[in-house]
Amino acid sequence: MATGGMARVAILAIGVFAVGTGEFVLAGLLPMLVEDLGISVARAGQVVTVFALTCAVSAPVLTALTAAWRRRTVLVVATVIYLCGAVGTALAGSYAQIVVAQIIAAAGVGLFIPNAAATAATLVAPQLQGRAIALVVTGFTAAVAFGAPLGTALGGLLDWRVTMWFAASLAILGLAGVWRFIPKDIQLPSAGGLRARLRPLGDRRVVMLLITTLVAFTAVFVPYTYIGVIYAPATRGDGVALAALMLTGGIAGAVGNLAAGYLTDRFGGARVVALALIWLGVGLLLVPLVTDNFGAALAVVGFYAMGAFAITTPQQHRLLSIRPDTAPVVISLNQSVLYLAIAMSGLVGAFGIELLGNQYVSLLAATFALLALGFSYSAQRLTRASAEGSPSQ
Repeated sequence: MATGGMARVAILAIGVFAVGTGEFVLAGLLPMLVEDLGISVARAGQVVTVFALTCAVSAPVLTALTAAWRRRTVLVVATVIYLCGAVGTALAGSYAQIVVAQIIAAAGVGLFIPNAAATAATLVAPQLQGRAIALVVTGFTAAVAFGAPLGTALGGLLDWRVTMWFAASLAILGLAGVWRFIPKDIQLPSAGGLRARLRPLGDRRVVMLLITTLVAFTAVFVPYTYIGVIYAPATRGDGVALAALMLTGGIAGAVGNLAAGYLTDRFGGARVVALALIWLGVGLLLVPLVTDNFGAALAVVGFYAMGAFAITTPQQHRLLSIRPDTAPVVISLNQSVLYLAIAMSGLVGAFGIELLGNQYVSLLAATFALLALGFSYSAQRLTRASAEGSPSQ
């Protein structure tokens, strides 16, 4: 059962990889959208903002609306919705049509990912649930590390619409896997309606940790969302060179994520998050020095990506350790907040580019990393106070 269960969880991870690739590849396509549609960088960046904001809203709302459905049905419907949005984007003839299509795609992503994680936990024995959820999240990391750079390279070599067809083909692969290998009769105990799913927000520890996630990942995704324009002098507008930057960051991020899991078990989530945020902040301060040198840019992107992707695992560990009774719900909330951070990164980055310019927008992101460090410390103080018997809610 355990082996078969983990194999099915791997299918869900592939599904997360498929829909996640369509999301994260948008950052690499921004320069192409600017050129093809004749729009500003800031306006192109709002495609990412709209996508992420839709994910943040749709995750809890659509999950609550489909709570009584069988899980395979939910996952199939979510994938089909995403597929419609990906195809619509590939066929879009204007900026407005792209935005509408991406809203549709994002609704599918917002429904798929938290339900994939919750379904994974039902497919394995209780002692393997943490590993199952981690494997599903690995699909998300792989989308950043490999899917998005590959899609960006395709766009650079051929056309950005080819990239969207590539994203659609990955969705078809994920859909086939879910339909064939996920049992059709899986249902989850209802966590209640939307109000019940928001109940953990009454815990100040949870709120402070979610604020940490929000601010930290805003810092992470400002340079990711605008990576094409920040490093344009270094890449000379070459999509393949940009893909190489994204791949370097993705591989370094995967290493950072794995290291964070090991360090979290040894030293605790709070210390690992603090280290990762300091690491990220230092890396972001170095960005303005390397934007016109491709080799140096590769090194710096790899450096700060290790810190950036070392935040996710210990943050989830901290949430689960304080609210193990509502594990699927707090994971869903953290995912929604992460999407809010991606949405904020589009807005913050656009503001920073207007204020500071492409070369120095990372300094604004570094400020957010410092703020996140303060929020993380406050969350840890609340957690300690609760452990000592002080009220936490």
